[in-house]
Amino acid sequence: MERHLRAGRLATFAYFVLNGYLMGMWIVHIPSVEHRVGVGHAVFGWLLLLLGAGAFAGMQAVGPLTDRFGARAVVPLSAAACSAAVVLPGLAVDAWTLGAALLVLGLGNGCLDVGMNAHAIQVERGYRRPVMSAFHAAFSIGGVLAALTGARTLGWGWSPAATLGGAAVFGLAAAALAAPALLRPEHVRPPATAPPAAPTTPAAPTAGARRGTSRRVWLLAALALMIMLCEGVANDWSALHLRNVLDAPASTAALAYGAFATAMTAGRLLADRVAARVGPVAVLRYGASAAALGLAAAAASPWVPPAIAGWAVFGAGLSGCVPQLFSAAGHADQGAAGANVSRVAGLGYLGMLAGPAVIGPMTGVLPLNLTFFLPVACCAVAACAAGVLRPSRERSAHPETEPVRPA
Repeated sequence: MERHLRAGRLATFAYFVLNGYLMGMWIVHIPSVEHRVGVGHAVFGWLLLLLGAGAFAGMQAVGPLTDRFGARAVVPLSAAACSAAVVLPGLAVDAWTLGAALLVLGLGNGCLDVGMNAHAIQVERGYRRPVMSAFHAAFSIGGVLAALTGARTLGWGWSPAATLGGAAVFGLAAAALAAPALLRPEHVRPPATAPPAAPTTPAAPTAGARRGTSRRVWLLAALALMIMLCEGVANDWSALHLRNVLDAPASTAALAYGAFATAMTAGRLLADRVAARVGPVAVLRYGASAAALGLAAAAASPWVPPAIAGWAVFGAGLSGCVPQLFSAAGHADQGAAGANVSRVAGLGYLGMLAGPAVIGPMTGVLPLNLTFFLPVACCAVAACAAGVLRPSRERSAHPETEPVRPA
């Protein structure tokens, strides 16, 4: 059992790295693809919405499929679809073909996102301790590998189609190689307090418990939307903040996002141990509070070094928040883990898309740094609502759905 669990964990790491690598390869080729297709920034911005729409649709579709057929069946197929789709933007010749390519790529990415997170829930249930944050850190590591790969191939003068085609072949091979190590149904650890295989109580209490769980999952999804909105703001506006507000050189301005991303990756590598010691409620409450203070300090700072430090604190604070929300959603109902994760991931993804879109219009009436107090408010709300991660009465009756923390 332990051997299968370790293999399943390594396979989950592989799929998270692969997902980060595939999406990172697309991101580093955005300028080249935009130039090849011959569209302006405005049109390209609208086309990117198709990527988000495809991802959201894929997340909602694959959640119930994961619950029905199992993550072992869904994850390799989703990874293969995402890998095959990553080459499509490099083959686009006009806005129409690029839009279709992004829609298909988003669909594959959304399916893989939910499937691998659902499998991560199974691994975490087997280990009986938090392991989710490390998987999300692996996604970031995949993005770093993509940036290094893209920089090298672009330096060699490779076309987007050639580089993305190579990434697709690599992704298909990796998806196939990691698939056998995914957990089989018989390897998923059963509930520690499972009832005997005998006639059970009437269905009415179960239905009531599920209704309560559903409301709780939607609250988790709303918090994911707010937290990932904050991540989206950092991704698109951190460098512009230093460049446009503090008049930093372009090379220095890039350090704002670098500090945020580095702190977030490091934080996610440590968050599992922190969550095991102090619990997920504390990770969300104090992490979101630290993120709010860090971004407020960055927005208020008239100098570059404190602003960069503020963005780093912002990333460190946010680092453990989303994994706790995903984990809580997956453990809320073992039979509907995929559907619950799809709800949280779907709304969270919408938040990441909405963050940059909301800040843009606000800059028409407010200085850029003052618009950052919207994500500060989102962090404050998340900190106040962190108690939603605390096990309810129904979940306390089934402690197997919670990772066991060391004494």
